[in-house]
Amino acid sequence: MLIISRFSNYVVVLSLWATLMLWAKAAAVEFLSYQPSFSKLIGQNATGKVAQETSWEAFHEGGIYNKKDNSLYISSNFDTVGNPINITVLSLDDLSIRSQRYVNLSMPNGGSVFRANRGGRYMGSDQTLQVWCDQGDTNNYSKLVSLDPDANQTTTLFSSFFNRNFTSINDVRQHPETGDLWFTDATYAYFNGFRPSPQMPTQVYRYDMDSKSIQVVADGLQQPNGIEFSPDYKTLYVSDTGAATTRLTPTGPATVYAFDVVNRKRSLTNKRVLAYADNGIPDGLHTDIEGNVWASCGDGVHAWDSSGVLLGKIFTNDYTSNFAFVPGGMFIFSNKRLWAIENLIALGREVCDDFGSHVDRRCNERRN
Repeated sequence: MLIISRFSNYVVVLSLWATLMLWAKAAAVEFLSYQPSFSKLIGQNATGKVAQETSWEAFHEGGIYNKKDNSLYISSNFDTVGNPINITVLSLDDLSIRSQRYVNLSMPNGGSVFRANRGGRYMGSDQTLQVWCDQGDTNNYSKLVSLDPDANQTTTLFSSFFNRNFTSINDVRQHPETGDLWFTDATYAYFNGFRPSPQMPTQVYRYDMDSKSIQVVADGLQQPNGIEFSPDYKTLYVSDTGAATTRLTPTGPATVYAFDVVNRKRSLTNKRVLAYADNGIPDGLHTDIEGNVWASCGDGVHAWDSSGVLLGKIFTNDYTSNFAFVPGGMFIFSNKRLWAIENLIALGREVCDDFGSHVDRRCNERRN
């Protein structure tokens, strides 16, 4: 293992002994390279810093881009029963934050940009709609909700599987060609005491935007959590974070699985292990345009190639719930801390789709 550390304009390759010493004193982001290709993903000028630190857990999940106000919408973490979760709005202009509560959105967790109308491949959109996983609470069912943040208007897309309640819908992605919503349902709201006991297995689902039907597409996972498509949308990645319930169990799954998307982009097959996280659990998942898979883990953000080889880590020594790629960078959500990575070479799949192809020439190269 090599660690690439940057002081001023110099690149230093440290020994394992020096690495351990540095970890003990770490007060900033480090870029740990396990394969030479990781250095190319990070770049020579990448830097990291704490952009915001709050007294409450303002930076937990989500990270949805709103083009109208050039902001990221991030869900805060659960606090107490009966106290709805707020959305933290991060301005990309000046990195200021504000806390916002939305009607009919009690316990938002993961989310995505939402395009309500079908069409071909979207490479950016003027729409500001978002889709949020509302985990629900003791008074509200778990559901998928579309949100217009500018008008503070919400629409419940669905709140049950044929009248059987979801436990706590966790994360969601929209397929840009079919418009279908793929999402995970875990039991974390139950373990945290704000949802009743589960009435169904923990599963992965697909919501058909045309027929309004819901289909189970994968089961057998202890805690299906993060979900993400490959940049060609032929592979779906799902993390199983069963190692973390009320406490961290080292023998439980902390695994990213890959599935082939088949049957006219409606079903999954060929489940296989992509990777196992060596620290914490792989909570949020995102891919870059090269097909690498990135996950928020116990010590920062890990990156694997499409065959499952660990390329490297963005090491914060801070538990990471999720993160979001932005043009030329990344924001890492560590609950009370928001980390900013600047001058990053890696380009997230969602950057091209959500910010628009004009932000980076590589978006158009990928499209062609």
